Amino acid sequence: MQLGQFSLSLSVSDIAISKSFYEKLGFEPLPSCGSIEDKWLIMKSGSVMIGLFEGMFEDNIMTFNPDNVREIERLLTEEGVEMLTPVKGESGPGHCIFKDPDGNTIMLDQF
Repeated sequence: MQLGQFSLSLSVSDIAISKSFYEKLGFEPLPSCGSIEDKWLIMKSGSVMIGLFEGMFEDNIMTFNPDNVREIERLLTEEGVEMLTPVKGESGPGHCIFKDPDGNTIMLDQF
């Protein structure tokens, strides 16, 4: 099972302040991946990616970008993993959300 690119989705209180902070650490916003006005953006430093999200969710989320989220969801469900948010639709972009045994949130997000 290939989960794809890993990133950390951070719940932030002020996206402009967070963007400025992560720029000091060498992260740069990816073009056309959100904005300050949209209250979310994706930033990259080398192969490391983080998402900054203001007011969209309470906790930080581990995010993976697989090629086929529906197949991975099916396999995980067969293994007894409970989906908090199942994938909607039969094709195209989609995401599912579940938690690990310690309550950490994981999202599989296919663009």
